[in-house]
Amino acid sequence: MRAITKVLLLCLSLCQVAQAELLIEITQGRDNPTSIAVVPFAWTGAGLPAEDAARVVNGDLLRSGLFNPVPREDMLSQPRQASEIYYRDWRALSVEYLLIGRVDDSAGLRIEYELYDVFRQERILNGTVGGNGEALRMLAHRVSDAVYTQLTGIRGAFATRLLYVSVERRDGLNDLFSLVLSDADGARPQVLLTQDEPILGPSWSPDGENIAYVSFETSRSAIFLHNLRTGQRTQLTDFRGINGSPAWSPDGRQLAMVLSKDGNPDIFIMDVASRSLTPVTRHYAIETEPSWMPDGKSLVFTSDRGGRPQIYQIVLATGQIARLTFDGDYNARARVAPDGRSIVMVHRRDGEYRIAIQQLQRDRLQVLTGTALDESPSIAPNGAMLLYATKRQERGILAAVSLDGGVKFRLPSRKGDVREPAWSPFLNGN
Repeated sequence: MRAITKVLLLCLSLCQVAQAELLIEITQGRDNPTSIAVVPFAWTGAGLPAEDAARVVNGDLLRSGLFNPVPREDMLSQPRQASEIYYRDWRALSVEYLLIGRVDDSAGLRIEYELYDVFRQERILNGTVGGNGEALRMLAHRVSDAVYTQLTGIRGAFATRLLYVSVERRDGLNDLFSLVLSDADGARPQVLLTQDEPILGPSWSPDGENIAYVSFETSRSAIFLHNLRTGQRTQLTDFRGINGSPAWSPDGRQLAMVLSKDGNPDIFIMDVASRSLTPVTRHYAIETEPSWMPDGKSLVFTSDRGGRPQIYQIVLATGQIARLTFDGDYNARARVAPDGRSIVMVHRRDGEYRIAIQQLQRDRLQVLTGTALDESPSIAPNGAMLLYATKRQERGILAAVSLDGGVKFRLPSRKGDVREPAWSPFLNGN
């Protein structure tokens, strides 16, 4: 009966919309953020638009912590075309930049946008997004990316997606675990899998087409491959003991993972096409939580070979191992920044588990978070922000912090606990 229940839960999850939608609570931003006005976009199409695209852009820029969008009720005018802009109105509000746009659904959904420098009174950016069958909300995120890139010089990552695990507590029954896919702001949640056994460690392939994760649905841990386009799931491992911590290689052809099939937990690499395994570590200690360096030539991982959990790096061609962390008696779950210059990790200080960043060349460690039970860091593909899981009022929530610690926000869910976040790579589709 329990197996039948799991199958029914899985079938229902294929069309289910997640109830654990994430909220946004900004807790810390930059001093003197850039003032910008995002004017409501004009609409051409039947009925009403599915989303308020300008409000989505406004929320993205606000969430970055770098911008201070003008409230709509304070706007003295709402231009839709360049000819309707009266710069004196915006200078009166001390607005530095003005974004206007038009949403057209008459011949394929698209957004035309224009960004103006108010004090120079000139257009500095214009463009069009659309034509790919994408949802209006994702097109709005792409506008946010363009504006963010123009004004900061850093590639925007609003048009990315998140994976996370939602846990619903049920009286007298096992907890219900759901693997959820959402936009980067927590909107448009979609349940990929629901079951009454734990789901752990979701990991994105570099092309965003596939994910790997650990499921206990077979009564023990096993690593599964899940195609997001087709929904097809394939079990990759079924060894005795630990099967965990899948991590995609930068070229998407291999998965690093942790297996204890030979006794102690060690790092292995699986060729995804052939399913062949190559051992990476052979040690009596616990070796776990691998993460690839961007060049694909080495891995960082957690090991207690020195007596306590610390972060090490192994060069795959030679097997040479070097210890990377020395500050503190516990460092684990390292994730490498996209530029390969730093790692973020779970760091224990004064008995509290927090997220820290270490510059690899300078060996300088900085604690980024101020809560006490932080875990599972995941870095945005542009290297500007990271997500992590933490506790608030006895509930599991997600939180985010910039890699310099200057911007922070929380993403609690409307229902249940959330954990195990994984930020997608840059995506071409929605």
